Amino acid sequence: MFMRAFLLLFIATVGFADPYPKNPDISVSHYIFKLELSDTSDEIAGEASVTVKFKKPVTSFDLNLIGKAEGTTGMEVTSVTLSGKPVEYTFKNNLISIKPTGANDEQTFVIAYKGIPADGLIISKNKFGDRSFFGDNWPDRGRNWLPSIDHTSYKSTVEFIITAPDHYEIIATGKLVDEKKISKKRKVSHWSESVPVSVKVMTIGVSEFAVQESGKVGNIPVTTWVYPQNQKEGFLDFSVAPKVLEYFQEYIGRYPFEKLAHVQSKTKFGGLENAGNIFYFENSVNGKNEREGLIAHETAHQWFGDSATEADWYHVWLSEGFATYFAALYMEHTYGPDKLKEIMTDTRKQIFKADEKNNSPIVDTTITDINKVLSIRTYQKAAWVLHMLRHEMGDENFQAGIREYYDTYKGKTALTKDFVAVMERYSKEDLKPFFQQWVFTGGHPRVDGMWYYEKHSIFIHFELTGTGPYNIPLEVLVNSVPQTIVLKPGKQTVQLGSVENPKKVDFDPNGWLLGEVNIIAK
Repeated sequence: MFMRAFLLLFIATVGFADPYPKNPDISVSHYIFKLELSDTSDEIAGEASVTVKFKKPVTSFDLNLIGKAEGTTGMEVTSVTLSGKPVEYTFKNNLISIKPTGANDEQTFVIAYKGIPADGLIISKNKFGDRSFFGDNWPDRGRNWLPSIDHTSYKSTVEFIITAPDHYEIIATGKLVDEKKISKKRKVSHWSESVPVSVKVMTIGVSEFAVQESGKVGNIPVTTWVYPQNQKEGFLDFSVAPKVLEYFQEYIGRYPFEKLAHVQSKTKFGGLENAGNIFYFENSVNGKNEREGLIAHETAHQWFGDSATEADWYHVWLSEGFATYFAALYMEHTYGPDKLKEIMTDTRKQIFKADEKNNSPIVDTTITDINKVLSIRTYQKAAWVLHMLRHEMGDENFQAGIREYYDTYKGKTALTKDFVAVMERYSKEDLKPFFQQWVFTGGHPRVDGMWYYEKHSIFIHFELTGTGPYNIPLEVLVNSVPQTIVLKPGKQTVQLGSVENPKKVDFDPNGWLLGEVNIIAK
């Protein structure tokens, strides 16, 4: 009875969709965004070619684009065409509603538009006073400058064709196809990405840059793009990037894109793991070689978040929690197990402190503002879920499961239930209670009690409290010999027999439990 009710709860929870109005009858297979940028105005002129696949006939479909409201910002649509002929459309409430013609399974619509982006494309001056243009689309702000289906579950290949003053360097999603001068003072740069990605990680960067190739991993060029004034510092800070890429490619699987650029940028929220070109906040570049963990986090996103992508916003831990933990795995690989323990101990303290104010679950379907799905739970606590799962499964099975999960969902989208199903094949256990406990239930466990020694046995009296249906293995180290007890809700007494008079008893000595353990000697 309990298990049936639990399974129904688990299935209902993991299947919950975020509030974006998805259209199951269409998908976008490809975008071509042609953009004209200028130094004399913040207005951009755009032309978006949107290739739509129709799974069945529809009377209309919508693209997201933020229109011009009262004031100076927002986009204006000047035409929509199909094969050069006008197509009937409306543009209101920030939606371009297009009526397709004919019975084709696939059609390419061309939307001409212009305006000053209210957000998404950040046009401003960098910290040195130089003008720059940086895309900053997360989570759904691409619609401010790109006519698109702006949701994480829709993935498409993309091209950017950028025309700009020729004193700028231009970088964009994908591989450079061509760059040439078209007049005395202007040039055009064409980039193309053949791997499907969400709009949130499609982008451009247009600025004065110093550029250096810091290395190659296989045939993947790893480059650094920093402001000329920060050239020395930036080339030093990002010199570690090829080593990071090499580790993840070996641990997870082949790198999914054709380049990896690390870019100093001026964005709204401090940077983003854009596919193939990661944007970092301006002051991250300081020449002190202290961004290795950040570089590892953003590089891990290329696999988790950019290639294997959460199918809705509530499951963003599949992106952020993975990037957080895999950055910690890289640090463990580079600096040893004590470094990992230090990182996880520090993040555990952060989680406990955050739970005092808000102990919502990692997947919190009560959130109505998608901008608020990011929290210490979707980063640090989610990393702890992977940490505990690794301990439960063992290193070999954990890595094998991770590799298969990525291989199954690369270029696609997934929900938590999909990850669970893959990891169950390698754990050979029912992991649904584990994920219900740690991902879909808020808070963390607290264990209070005492232990004493009597007649060749250790007796441990404790009480487990917290919001979860906890059933937790806890490692106990007695005279350097590990044993395991199982923690269940409420009061409990456990006897460890055939033990010599202990000089020392440690609980969770290796830091594998996300819980407050306070068991003292009597």
